[in-house]
Amino acid sequence: MGLVLEALQFVCSIEFWRMAVLWPLALLFSYLRLLFGKVSSFPRRSLDPSLRPVCIITGATSGLGAAAAKQLAKEGFYVILAGRSYHLLDKVVEEIKQKQQDSHLKAFQVDVSSFKSIIQFRSSLEQWLVDSNMECSIQLLINNAGIMATSHRYTPDGYDEMMETNYLGAFALTCSLFPLLRNSSMPARIVNITSFTHRCVSDIPFKREVLAGMMLKPSLVFKEYPFAHIYEYSKFCMLLFSYELHRRLQLKGPSYQISVVTADPGVVKTCIMREVPSLLSRVAFTVLGLLHLLQTAESGIESIIDASLAPEEASGLYFFGGRGRTIKSHSLSYDTKLANRLWTSSLSVLEEGRVAVKEFKEIT
Repeated sequence: MGLVLEALQFVCSIEFWRMAVLWPLALLFSYLRLLFGKVSSFPRRSLDPSLRPVCIITGATSGLGAAAAKQLAKEGFYVILAGRSYHLLDKVVEEIKQKQQDSHLKAFQVDVSSFKSIIQFRSSLEQWLVDSNMECSIQLLINNAGIMATSHRYTPDGYDEMMETNYLGAFALTCSLFPLLRNSSMPARIVNITSFTHRCVSDIPFKREVLAGMMLKPSLVFKEYPFAHIYEYSKFCMLLFSYELHRRLQLKGPSYQISVVTADPGVVKTCIMREVPSLLSRVAFTVLGLLHLLQTAESGIESIIDASLAPEEASGLYFFGGRGRTIKSHSLSYDTKLANRLWTSSLSVLEEGRVAVKEFKEIT
């Protein structure tokens, strides 16, 4: 009875209906893009067997992150798994090792919803690279960590937890690790994980208060925590950030051998829905499964692996649907003025959090 009551209360919220109606429509629109829109396809590159590039995957304790770590280790990367729980990371490493004894793996505990944790991670990573007699660089950064919170919570930095985990933390981590990407003797890549839900976003002014989640918390307008809005918004920010970073790097020319791509895995059965009443999440997964729109983590990583191994000319593109395919994202995500405002506001937040932004300011 308690589960039914919880589900009924959730169903009575505006955010539930936004998620139940707009999100499936956004997903179907993306698939229609695959069928009738302009689609480009890129083959995956094979790694030079004499090299072992270093890859960092955030949110690697389970789901897409763990599945991507397994596949990229098989491809020949030295995979660094980053996540909040060292116990779960160690479990994933052990599982991969059991199936791939020759895989190269390293786990680091890092919380992307904490600037302090990100700064400590950068320091620990550099020390580990030095101690391992490896080039002090990384070749692939996959910003995969993300949550869907259904209640408003603040991080130690004072920001909305979903906004900082899904976007601000990824921006901060990329900024912090940027010197290591630049140090790479071979072309490096940043892969940012986004979502089809970004298509539900309308124009929002990018002020510090919005990025902090303060203008999206419960108010007279939103009597409940607008979790669906914030989730969409955080994924939209990831797209704008990716496109803007790509544009700025392109303007700098060949001195920056760093490409930036985005990947949308579609609907994947992971634990990201754990805060949604279990009765509703089971119904949603059942319906999506019957429509053949629900994927396992192993199949859902196709777009992520495509984005990671695509040639350099794929920089600035949006991977969706597997088989190396790219489609157009929401038209608003290509608004350069909007992206520039987001860039400026994000750097301001990082400076307040004492995250070093010198390298990013050089490409302004």
